[in-house]
Amino acid sequence: MTVSAPLLVEGLRSLAPSYKGILCDVWGVLHNGLAAFEPAHQALTRYREETGGKVVLITNAPRPAKQVGEMLAALGVPESTYDAIVTSGDVTRAILEAQGTKTLLHIGPNRDQPLYHGLAATFTQNDEEAEGISCTGLTDDETETPDDYRDRLQKLADRKLPMICANPDIVVERGDRLIWCAGALARLYEDLGGKVAILGKPHAPIYQAAMERLEELYGAAVDKEDVLAIGDGLPTDIRGAVSQDLDVLFITAGIHASDFGPSEDPDEHLIRRRLTEEGLRARAALPRLWW
Repeated sequence: MTVSAPLLVEGLRSLAPSYKGILCDVWGVLHNGLAAFEPAHQALTRYREETGGKVVLITNAPRPAKQVGEMLAALGVPESTYDAIVTSGDVTRAILEAQGTKTLLHIGPNRDQPLYHGLAATFTQNDEEAEGISCTGLTDDETETPDDYRDRLQKLADRKLPMICANPDIVVERGDRLIWCAGALARLYEDLGGKVAILGKPHAPIYQAAMERLEELYGAAVDKEDVLAIGDGLPTDIRGAVSQDLDVLFITAGIHASDFGPSEDPDEHLIRRRLTEEGLRARAALPRLWW
């Protein structure tokens, strides 16, 4: 009879010596949208100091890396936590640059406008002028739901306008609440017959960009077997990492916290069952990231 190794580990220190690099999710692992998780950023700092390994933050934030770094600093996440940041916004921007001078409809909050600075495309709030859609989220994610957009998206889908989704997340934590993200609108748009291009996690482009950044930091090729992905979202972080053949540290007290019993003392059987149901796997699990 084969006995499988425990999935729940003592901390990142149990895994650290096996990896030259970490691709770490941000929202849900390092912070909850309102406050930083100090043990989490301390763990990544210890990893960098004690192993010499590199940390690339990989986030579905629909904003440039520089802006994400500034947001992390404001929340209390020090720069010693990471070596580089790769965002869904950065990957999306490269695609938008290829759109040239098209007129694109922006659906999302004003705080995401830096994504578009310097692009040749024209951005409009008039649906009738649009030749395509760039979606970064709900305009007011505090009060709106995807269903508020149903009629509008149906009209856009009927016109066969392509949508570029800059943030594939369906929901994220903000404090103790779950907030709808651009991925929820993209999913609805597809349900209504629209065509969507999604570039962040779990899709390959953002992982390719993150691996390239990791190799730039090392100045050499890095094997995937030497990289650990850390995240809390099954449909994004975990599915994306598994699809790229990366080992995974699953943080269970994020958006799926209620699925595994007490959030700070999860039931390993429930975690294993859920991973199996989703067709996913993990090298290890922790309630929250700590050393």
